[in-house]
Amino acid sequence: MLRPPKSPSTSSDLGLIYEIRFDDVPEGQQDVTVDMTLTAQGCPEHVNISAQVKSRVEQLPGVRNANVNVIWEPAWTPERLSPDARKQLGID
Repeated sequence: MLRPPKSPSTSSDLGLIYEIRFDDVPEGQQDVTVDMTLTAQGCPEHVNISAQVKSRVEQLPGVRNANVNVIWEPAWTPERLSPDARKQLGID
């Protein structure tokens, strides 16, 4: 998926993606909505990260449109890290 700035892990490995919804639209395509968060509300890259997620999703075959919602509830915690992200970040 996408690597946030200054991170060796992807946004999904970091547990930033909370939900992905697919809505069927004409011509066999789908609109995709991604609910995600960031590790801190004050992250200066939040606009860029959500725009990159939108762009990547819209590049997938069969996706007509993507919408990315940055949400803050529930708050992100390190428990959301995948085992791979924990290993890459030296958290074990």
